[in-house]
Amino acid sequence: MTGFTLEDLERIVGTRASAAATDSYTRALVDAGPARCAKKLGEEGVEAALATVAGTKVELASEAADVLYHLLVALKVRGVTLAEVMRVLEQRTGQSGLAEKASRKEP
Repeated sequence: MTGFTLEDLERIVGTRASAAATDSYTRALVDAGPARCAKKLGEEGVEAALATVAGTKVELASEAADVLYHLLVALKVRGVTLAEVMRVLEQRTGQSGLAEKASRKEP
């Protein structure tokens, strides 16, 4: 197992988001705005779902990596940090998933 973390990826996304758009895919996504980032995240999510059903472990791992990357880019473009997401997850793990879901207010 490597020591690479989502925090490392978040730092890399931040650095690349500040690079020149001609040199950085991340910067180009950020410059394109939240709608473009959401579209890419959705595309990658669908590809990961399909790999879950019919892909190999290697294909699923690759698609999952794409999802995580595009999720961090989407968070970056909206100013949400990974720490904020982790706090929400930490709060949710204090009870069972069914109880947590039942406690959410309907919109």
